[in-house]
Amino acid sequence: MIVVLIVFVILLAVGVPVGFSIAISGFTYFFQHPELPITTAVQLPISQTQNITLLAVPLFVFAGSLMNSSGITERLIKLSMLLCGHMKGGMAQVSVVLSTLMGGVSGSSNADAAMESRILGPEMERQGYPKGYTGAVIGYTSLITCTIPPGVGMILYGTTGEVSIGRLFAAGMVAGLIMMVILMITVAITARIRGFKPAREERASFKEIIGSLRETIWALIFPILLLVGIRFGLFTPSEVGSFACVYALVVGFFVYKELNFKKLVATLKEAVVDVGAIMFMISMSGIFGYGIPFDKIPQKMTTFITGITTQPLVVMAIIVLFLVLFGMFMEGSVVILLLTPILLPMVKSFGVDPVFFGILVSTVVTMGILTPPVGVAMYTVCGVLGCTMPDYLKESIPFFIAIIAEVILLCLFPDLILWAPRLMYGG
Repeated sequence: MIVVLIVFVILLAVGVPVGFSIAISGFTYFFQHPELPITTAVQLPISQTQNITLLAVPLFVFAGSLMNSSGITERLIKLSMLLCGHMKGGMAQVSVVLSTLMGGVSGSSNADAAMESRILGPEMERQGYPKGYTGAVIGYTSLITCTIPPGVGMILYGTTGEVSIGRLFAAGMVAGLIMMVILMITVAITARIRGFKPAREERASFKEIIGSLRETIWALIFPILLLVGIRFGLFTPSEVGSFACVYALVVGFFVYKELNFKKLVATLKEAVVDVGAIMFMISMSGIFGYGIPFDKIPQKMTTFITGITTQPLVVMAIIVLFLVLFGMFMEGSVVILLLTPILLPMVKSFGVDPVFFGILVSTVVTMGILTPPVGVAMYTVCGVLGCTMPDYLKESIPFFIAIIAEVILLCLFPDLILWAPRLMYGG
Protein backbone atom coordinates (compact mmCIF):
# COMPACT_ATOMS: atom_id res chain seq x y z
CA MET A 1 0.00 0.00 0.00
CA ILE A 2 2.99 2.36 0.35
CA VAL A 3 3.44 2.36 -3.43
CA VAL A 4 -0.31 2.98 -3.86
CA LEU A 5 -0.15 6.02 -1.57
CA ILE A 6 2.94 7.39 -3.33
CA VAL A 7 1.25 7.06 -6.74
CA PHE A 8 -1.89 8.71 -5.35
CA VAL A 9 0.06 11.71 -3.99
CA ILE A 10 2.03 12.11 -7.24
CA LEU A 11 -1.17 12.05 -9.31
CA LEU A 12 -2.77 14.71 -7.10
CA ALA A 13 0.38 16.82 -7.28
CA VAL A 14 0.37 16.86 -11.09
CA GLY A 15 -3.30 17.86 -11.19
CA VAL A 16 -5.10 14.60 -11.98
CA PRO A 17 -8.75 14.82 -10.76
CA VAL A 18 -9.27 13.18 -7.36
CA GLY A 19 -11.58 10.41 -8.58
CA PHE A 20 -9.17 9.31 -11.30
CA SER A 21 -6.21 9.55 -8.89
CA ILE A 22 -7.99 7.14 -6.54
CA ALA A 23 -8.77 4.71 -9.36
CA ILE A 24 -5.33 4.69 -11.00
CA SER A 25 -3.45 4.35 -7.70
CA GLY A 26 -5.86 1.58 -6.69
CA PHE A 27 -5.05 -0.35 -9.88
CA THR A 28 -1.37 -0.09 -8.92
CA TYR A 29 -2.01 -2.56 -6.07
CA PHE A 30 -3.29 -5.16 -8.53
CA PHE A 31 -0.27 -4.69 -10.78
CA GLN A 32 1.93 -5.32 -7.71
CA HIS A 33 0.09 -8.57 -7.00
CA PRO A 34 -0.35 -10.54 -10.26
CA GLU A 35 -1.99 -13.37 -8.30
CA LEU A 36 -5.06 -11.14 -7.81
CA PRO A 37 -7.48 -11.34 -10.76
CA ILE A 38 -7.65 -8.00 -12.56
CA THR A 39 -11.36 -8.61 -13.15
CA THR A 40 -11.85 -7.97 -9.43
CA ALA A 41 -10.64 -4.41 -9.88
CA VAL A 42 -13.25 -3.88 -12.59
CA GLN A 43 -16.04 -5.26 -10.40
CA LEU A 44 -15.11 -3.33 -7.25
CA PRO A 45 -16.44 0.11 -8.31
CA ILE A 46 -19.84 -1.47 -8.97
CA SER A 47 -19.94 -3.55 -5.77
CA GLN A 48 -18.78 -0.51 -3.75
CA THR A 49 -21.99 1.32 -4.60
CA GLN A 50 -24.28 -1.70 -4.05
CA ASN A 51 -25.10 -0.51 -0.56
CA ILE A 52 -28.66 0.53 0.21
CA THR A 53 -27.52 3.02 2.87
CA LEU A 54 -25.51 4.94 0.27
CA LEU A 55 -28.79 5.91 -1.41
CA ALA A 56 -29.05 8.52 1.33
CA VAL A 57 -26.11 10.47 -0.13
CA PRO A 58 -27.63 11.54 -3.48
CA LEU A 59 -31.05 11.94 -1.90
CA PHE A 60 -29.82 14.30 0.82
CA VAL A 61 -27.73 16.27 -1.68
CA PHE A 62 -30.83 16.73 -3.84
CA ALA A 63 -32.96 17.62 -0.80
CA GLY A 64 -30.44 20.27 0.24
CA SER A 65 -30.47 21.83 -3.23
CA LEU A 66 -34.28 21.84 -3.20
CA MET A 67 -34.43 23.58 0.16
CA ASN A 68 -31.98 26.25 -0.98
CA SER A 69 -34.20 26.87 -4.03
CA SER A 70 -37.41 27.02 -2.02
CA GLY A 71 -36.78 30.30 -0.21
CA ILE A 72 -35.71 28.79 3.10
CA THR A 73 -32.26 30.44 3.04
CA GLU A 74 -33.62 34.01 2.96
CA ARG A 75 -35.94 33.28 5.88
CA LEU A 76 -33.11 31.76 7.92
CA ILE A 77 -30.98 34.87 7.33
CA LYS A 78 -33.81 37.04 8.63
CA LEU A 79 -34.20 34.87 11.75
CA SER A 80 -30.43 34.89 12.39
CA MET A 81 -30.39 38.68 12.19
CA LEU A 82 -33.23 38.95 14.70
CA LEU A 83 -31.57 36.52 17.13
CA CYS A 84 -28.07 38.01 17.26
CA GLY A 85 -27.84 41.13 15.09
CA HIS A 86 -27.82 43.29 18.26
CA MET A 87 -24.56 41.74 19.55
CA LYS A 88 -21.14 43.26 19.00
CA GLY A 89 -19.85 41.99 15.70
CA GLY A 90 -23.48 41.44 14.79
CA MET A 91 -22.98 40.35 11.17
CA ALA A 92 -20.26 37.90 12.18
CA GLN A 93 -22.59 36.45 14.82
CA VAL A 94 -25.28 36.18 12.16
CA SER A 95 -22.87 34.03 10.13
CA VAL A 96 -22.40 31.65 13.08
CA VAL A 97 -26.13 31.26 13.74
CA LEU A 98 -26.98 31.04 10.04
CA SER A 99 -24.47 28.20 9.52
CA THR A 100 -26.07 26.35 12.44
CA LEU A 101 -29.54 26.74 10.97
CA MET A 102 -28.30 25.85 7.48
CA GLY A 103 -26.91 22.56 8.82
CA GLY A 104 -30.39 21.10 8.75
CA VAL A 105 -30.91 22.33 5.18
CA SER A 106 -27.79 21.74 3.10
CA GLY A 107 -25.43 19.47 5.09
CA SER A 108 -22.51 20.80 3.01
CA SER A 109 -19.87 23.15 4.41
CA ASN A 110 -18.65 24.07 0.92
CA ALA A 111 -22.15 25.09 -0.15
CA ASP A 112 -22.72 27.06 3.05
CA ALA A 113 -19.42 28.96 2.73
CA ALA A 114 -20.12 29.83 -0.92
CA MET A 115 -23.67 30.98 -0.14
CA GLU A 116 -22.74 33.14 2.87
CA SER A 117 -19.77 34.76 1.15
CA ARG A 118 -22.11 35.94 -1.63
CA ILE A 119 -25.00 37.03 0.62
CA LEU A 120 -23.38 38.19 3.89
CA GLY A 121 -19.96 39.19 2.51
CA PRO A 122 -20.95 42.48 0.79
CA GLU A 123 -22.94 43.66 3.83
CA MET A 124 -20.06 42.82 6.23
CA GLU A 125 -17.67 44.76 3.99
CA ARG A 126 -20.07 47.71 3.92
CA GLN A 127 -20.16 47.71 7.73
CA GLY A 128 -16.37 47.95 7.93
CA TYR A 129 -15.28 44.34 8.44
CA PRO A 130 -11.87 43.59 6.85
CA LYS A 131 -12.13 41.16 3.94
CA GLY A 132 -9.79 38.67 5.61
CA TYR A 133 -11.87 38.63 8.81
CA THR A 134 -15.08 38.26 6.82
CA GLY A 135 -13.62 35.30 4.90
CA ALA A 136 -12.35 33.63 8.08
CA VAL A 137 -15.67 33.99 9.89
CA ILE A 138 -17.75 32.74 6.98
CA GLY A 139 -15.34 29.87 6.29
CA TYR A 140 -14.92 28.54 9.80
CA THR A 141 -18.56 28.90 10.80
CA SER A 142 -19.47 26.73 7.81
CA LEU A 143 -17.89 23.80 9.69
CA ILE A 144 -20.99 23.74 11.91
CA THR A 145 -23.03 22.73 8.85
CA CYS A 146 -21.17 19.42 8.42
CA THR A 147 -22.05 18.20 11.94
CA ILE A 148 -25.76 19.10 12.05
CA PRO A 149 -27.87 16.34 10.43
CA PRO A 150 -28.00 15.48 7.59
CA GLY A 151 -24.22 15.86 7.12
CA VAL A 152 -23.04 13.88 4.08
CA GLY A 153 -19.70 13.15 5.79
CA MET A 154 -21.47 11.37 8.65
CA ILE A 155 -23.45 9.24 6.21
CA LEU A 156 -20.25 8.21 4.41
CA TYR A 157 -18.49 7.45 7.68
CA GLY A 158 -21.44 5.47 9.04
CA THR A 159 -21.76 3.47 5.83
CA THR A 160 -18.03 2.76 5.47
CA GLY A 161 -17.49 1.95 9.13
CA GLU A 162 -20.85 0.23 9.74
CA VAL A 163 -21.75 2.73 12.47
CA SER A 164 -25.35 3.70 13.28
CA ILE A 165 -26.20 6.80 11.25
CA GLY A 166 -29.03 7.59 13.67
CA ARG A 167 -26.54 7.72 16.56
CA LEU A 168 -24.17 9.85 14.48
CA PHE A 169 -26.96 12.31 13.69
CA ALA A 170 -27.92 12.57 17.37
CA ALA A 171 -24.33 13.17 18.47
CA GLY A 172 -23.75 15.58 15.57
CA MET A 173 -26.67 17.76 16.61
CA VAL A 174 -25.08 18.35 20.03
CA ALA A 175 -21.57 18.74 18.58
CA GLY A 176 -22.84 21.39 16.15
CA LEU A 177 -24.46 23.38 18.96
CA ILE A 178 -21.24 23.21 21.02
CA MET A 179 -19.26 24.46 18.02
CA MET A 180 -21.78 27.29 17.59
CA VAL A 181 -21.28 28.43 21.20
CA ILE A 182 -17.48 28.27 20.94
CA LEU A 183 -17.42 30.23 17.68
CA MET A 184 -19.88 32.82 19.02
CA ILE A 185 -17.55 33.36 21.99
CA THR A 186 -14.61 33.71 19.57
CA VAL A 187 -16.52 36.27 17.50
CA ALA A 188 -17.54 38.19 20.65
CA ILE A 189 -13.91 38.42 21.84
CA THR A 190 -12.46 39.41 18.46
CA ALA A 191 -15.31 41.87 17.81
CA ARG A 192 -14.72 43.57 21.17
CA ILE A 193 -10.98 43.83 20.48
CA ARG A 194 -11.49 45.13 16.93
CA GLY A 195 -14.43 47.40 17.80
CA PHE A 196 -16.96 45.85 15.41
CA LYS A 197 -20.45 47.25 15.86
CA PRO A 198 -23.84 45.51 16.11
CA ALA A 199 -25.84 45.02 12.91
CA ARG A 200 -29.04 46.17 14.65
CA GLU A 201 -29.42 49.10 17.02
CA GLU A 202 -31.95 47.34 19.24
CA ARG A 203 -32.58 43.79 20.37
CA ALA A 204 -35.41 42.17 18.41
CA SER A 205 -38.71 41.94 20.24
CA PHE A 206 -40.20 38.62 21.25
CA LYS A 207 -43.04 39.25 18.79
CA GLU A 208 -40.61 39.73 15.89
CA ILE A 209 -38.73 36.52 16.71
CA ILE A 210 -41.94 34.49 16.98
CA GLY A 211 -43.13 35.89 13.67
CA SER A 212 -39.88 34.87 11.99
CA LEU A 213 -39.99 31.45 13.65
CA ARG A 214 -43.40 30.83 12.08
CA GLU A 215 -41.86 31.39 8.65
CA THR A 216 -38.79 29.23 9.27
CA ILE A 217 -40.30 26.46 11.37
CA TRP A 218 -40.40 24.13 8.35
CA ALA A 219 -36.61 24.30 8.08
CA LEU A 220 -35.93 24.23 11.84
CA ILE A 221 -37.91 21.06 12.54
CA PHE A 222 -36.37 19.16 9.61
CA PRO A 223 -33.32 17.71 11.49
CA ILE A 224 -35.60 16.76 14.39
CA LEU A 225 -37.97 14.95 12.04
CA LEU A 226 -34.99 13.02 10.64
CA LEU A 227 -33.86 11.91 14.09
CA VAL A 228 -37.36 10.99 15.23
CA GLY A 229 -38.08 9.12 11.98
CA ILE A 230 -34.91 7.02 12.23
CA ARG A 231 -35.20 6.42 15.99
CA PHE A 232 -38.76 5.12 15.89
CA GLY A 233 -38.20 2.97 12.83
CA LEU A 234 -40.38 5.03 10.50
CA PHE A 235 -37.47 5.27 8.04
CA THR A 236 -34.17 3.60 7.38
CA PRO A 237 -31.26 6.04 6.70
CA SER A 238 -31.83 5.65 2.94
CA GLU A 239 -35.61 6.02 3.22
CA VAL A 240 -35.23 9.17 5.29
CA GLY A 241 -33.35 10.66 2.33
CA SER A 242 -36.42 10.06 0.16
CA PHE A 243 -38.58 11.66 2.85
CA ALA A 244 -36.21 14.66 2.83
CA CYS A 245 -36.74 15.15 -0.91
CA VAL A 246 -40.54 14.89 -0.66
CA TYR A 247 -40.51 17.23 2.35
CA ALA A 248 -38.42 19.82 0.45
CA LEU A 249 -40.73 19.61 -2.59
CA VAL A 250 -43.86 20.08 -0.45
CA VAL A 251 -42.33 23.07 1.38
CA GLY A 252 -41.08 24.65 -1.84
CA PHE A 253 -44.25 24.17 -3.92
CA PHE A 254 -47.08 24.40 -1.40
CA VAL A 255 -45.83 26.19 1.75
CA TYR A 256 -43.47 28.93 0.55
CA LYS A 257 -44.67 28.63 -3.09
CA GLU A 258 -41.28 29.82 -4.40
CA LEU A 259 -40.38 26.59 -6.20
CA ASN A 260 -41.63 26.16 -9.76
CA PHE A 261 -40.93 23.72 -12.57
CA LYS A 262 -38.14 25.87 -14.06
CA LYS A 263 -36.37 26.13 -10.70
CA LEU A 264 -36.87 22.42 -10.12
CA VAL A 265 -35.13 21.52 -13.39
CA ALA A 266 -32.21 23.86 -12.60
CA THR A 267 -31.93 22.41 -9.08
CA LEU A 268 -31.98 18.87 -10.46
CA LYS A 269 -29.13 19.69 -12.87
CA GLU A 270 -27.09 21.18 -10.03
CA ALA A 271 -27.70 18.14 -7.82
CA VAL A 272 -26.78 15.71 -10.62
CA VAL A 273 -23.35 17.34 -10.98
CA ASP A 274 -22.70 17.21 -7.20
CA VAL A 275 -23.98 13.64 -6.84
CA GLY A 276 -21.99 12.46 -9.86
CA ALA A 277 -18.73 13.75 -8.38
CA ILE A 278 -19.40 12.23 -4.95
CA MET A 279 -20.56 8.84 -6.19
CA PHE A 280 -17.66 8.56 -8.64
CA MET A 281 -15.20 9.01 -5.77
CA ILE A 282 -17.13 6.52 -3.64
CA SER A 283 -17.09 3.89 -6.38
CA MET A 284 -13.36 4.35 -7.11
CA SER A 285 -12.51 4.12 -3.40
CA GLY A 286 -13.49 0.44 -3.61
CA ILE A 287 -10.42 -0.23 -5.76
CA PHE A 288 -8.17 1.89 -3.54
CA GLY A 289 -9.26 0.24 -0.30
CA TYR A 290 -9.12 -3.36 -1.53
CA GLY A 291 -5.54 -3.89 -0.37
CA ILE A 292 -6.03 -2.44 3.13
CA PRO A 293 -7.19 -5.70 4.81
CA PHE A 294 -4.79 -7.80 2.71
CA ASP A 295 -1.77 -5.83 3.93
CA LYS A 296 -3.18 -5.64 7.50
CA ILE A 297 -2.79 -1.86 7.54
CA PRO A 298 -5.01 -1.25 10.64
CA GLN A 299 -3.07 -3.83 12.66
CA LYS A 300 0.28 -2.39 11.55
CA MET A 301 -0.79 1.15 12.43
CA THR A 302 -2.03 -0.02 15.83
CA THR A 303 1.30 -1.74 16.48
CA PHE A 304 3.20 1.38 15.37
CA ILE A 305 1.24 3.75 17.60
CA THR A 306 1.26 1.42 20.62
CA GLY A 307 5.03 1.35 20.20
CA ILE A 308 4.96 5.09 20.85
CA THR A 309 2.26 5.27 23.54
CA THR A 310 -0.69 3.39 25.00
CA GLN A 311 -2.41 6.48 26.45
CA PRO A 312 -5.77 6.94 24.67
CA LEU A 313 -5.56 10.76 24.74
CA VAL A 314 -2.08 10.77 23.20
CA VAL A 315 -3.26 8.30 20.58
CA MET A 316 -6.18 10.58 19.74
CA ALA A 317 -3.82 13.57 19.51
CA ILE A 318 -1.67 11.68 16.99
CA ILE A 319 -4.74 10.68 14.96
CA VAL A 320 -6.14 14.24 15.00
CA LEU A 321 -2.80 15.57 13.71
CA PHE A 322 -2.85 12.85 11.05
CA LEU A 323 -6.40 13.83 10.00
CA VAL A 324 -5.53 17.55 9.88
CA LEU A 325 -2.62 16.84 7.55
CA PHE A 326 -4.69 14.58 5.27
CA GLY A 327 -7.53 17.10 5.25
CA MET A 328 -5.13 19.80 4.05
CA PHE A 329 -4.28 17.84 0.91
CA MET A 330 -7.46 15.86 0.12
CA GLU A 331 -11.20 16.48 -0.14
CA GLY A 332 -13.02 15.57 3.09
CA SER A 333 -15.28 12.89 1.60
CA VAL A 334 -12.24 11.14 0.11
CA VAL A 335 -10.39 11.17 3.44
CA ILE A 336 -13.40 9.67 5.21
CA LEU A 337 -13.81 6.96 2.56
CA LEU A 338 -10.13 6.01 2.53
CA LEU A 339 -9.14 6.33 6.19
CA THR A 340 -12.23 5.05 8.02
CA PRO A 341 -11.42 1.36 7.27
CA ILE A 342 -7.87 1.97 8.54
CA LEU A 343 -8.41 4.14 11.62
CA LEU A 344 -11.74 2.87 13.00
CA PRO A 345 -10.52 -0.65 13.94
CA MET A 346 -7.48 0.93 15.57
CA VAL A 347 -9.36 3.44 17.73
CA LYS A 348 -11.83 0.73 18.75
CA SER A 349 -8.88 -1.28 20.12
CA PHE A 350 -8.11 1.73 22.37
CA GLY A 351 -11.70 1.84 23.64
CA VAL A 352 -12.79 4.91 21.63
CA ASP A 353 -16.50 5.05 20.87
CA PRO A 354 -17.03 4.81 17.06
CA VAL A 355 -19.84 7.41 17.16
CA PHE A 356 -17.61 9.90 18.97
CA PHE A 357 -14.79 9.17 16.53
CA GLY A 358 -17.12 9.79 13.58
CA ILE A 359 -17.98 13.29 14.83
CA LEU A 360 -14.29 13.99 15.40
CA VAL A 361 -13.36 12.80 11.91
CA SER A 362 -16.13 14.84 10.24
CA THR A 363 -15.05 18.02 12.05
CA VAL A 364 -11.28 17.74 11.68
CA VAL A 365 -11.24 16.46 8.11
CA THR A 366 -13.75 19.06 6.91
CA MET A 367 -11.51 21.79 8.36
CA GLY A 368 -9.15 20.96 5.48
CA ILE A 369 -11.46 22.87 3.12
CA LEU A 370 -10.28 26.05 4.89
CA THR A 371 -6.52 25.46 4.93
CA PRO A 372 -3.82 25.56 2.24
CA PRO A 373 -2.88 24.09 -0.13
CA VAL A 374 -6.14 22.44 -1.33
CA GLY A 375 -8.79 24.28 0.70
CA VAL A 376 -11.80 24.37 -1.65
CA ALA A 377 -13.95 26.62 0.57
CA MET A 378 -10.93 28.84 1.32
CA TYR A 379 -10.39 29.58 -2.38
CA THR A 380 -14.13 30.02 -2.95
CA VAL A 381 -14.55 32.52 -0.11
CA CYS A 382 -11.40 34.48 -0.97
CA GLY A 383 -12.39 34.56 -4.64
CA VAL A 384 -15.91 35.84 -3.97
CA LEU A 385 -14.81 38.41 -1.38
CA GLY A 386 -11.67 39.45 -3.25
CA CYS A 387 -9.43 39.06 -0.18
CA THR A 388 -5.78 38.06 -0.30
CA MET A 389 -4.56 34.74 1.05
CA PRO A 390 -2.19 36.28 3.68
CA ASP A 391 -5.04 38.42 5.09
CA TYR A 392 -7.35 35.43 5.23
CA LEU A 393 -4.78 33.19 6.94
CA LYS A 394 -3.87 35.86 9.51
CA GLU A 395 -7.52 36.46 10.43
CA SER A 396 -8.17 32.69 10.55
CA ILE A 397 -5.83 32.07 13.49
CA PRO A 398 -8.35 32.68 16.35
CA PHE A 399 -11.00 30.57 14.59
CA PHE A 400 -8.56 27.74 13.89
CA ILE A 401 -7.61 27.79 17.58
CA ALA A 402 -11.32 27.73 18.52
CA ILE A 403 -11.98 24.59 16.44
CA ILE A 404 -8.90 22.84 17.88
CA ALA A 405 -10.09 23.85 21.37
CA GLU A 406 -13.46 22.21 20.65
CA VAL A 407 -11.72 19.03 19.45
CA ILE A 408 -9.62 18.94 22.63
CA LEU A 409 -12.74 19.53 24.74
CA LEU A 410 -14.56 16.64 23.06
CA CYS A 411 -11.54 14.33 23.43
CA LEU A 412 -11.37 15.11 27.16
CA PHE A 413 -15.14 14.86 27.69
CA PRO A 414 -16.68 12.64 24.96
CA ASP A 415 -19.88 12.29 27.01
CA LEU A 416 -20.67 15.89 26.06
CA ILE A 417 -21.98 14.57 22.75
CA LEU A 418 -22.53 10.86 23.49
CA TRP A 419 -25.34 11.46 25.97
CA ALA A 420 -27.73 12.28 23.11
CA PRO A 421 -27.35 8.99 21.16
CA ARG A 422 -27.39 7.06 24.45
CA LEU A 423 -30.58 8.82 25.50
CA MET A 424 -32.26 8.05 22.16
CA TYR A 425 -30.91 4.55 21.52
CA GLY A 426 -29.70 3.25 24.87
CA GLY A 427 -26.14 2.56 26.05
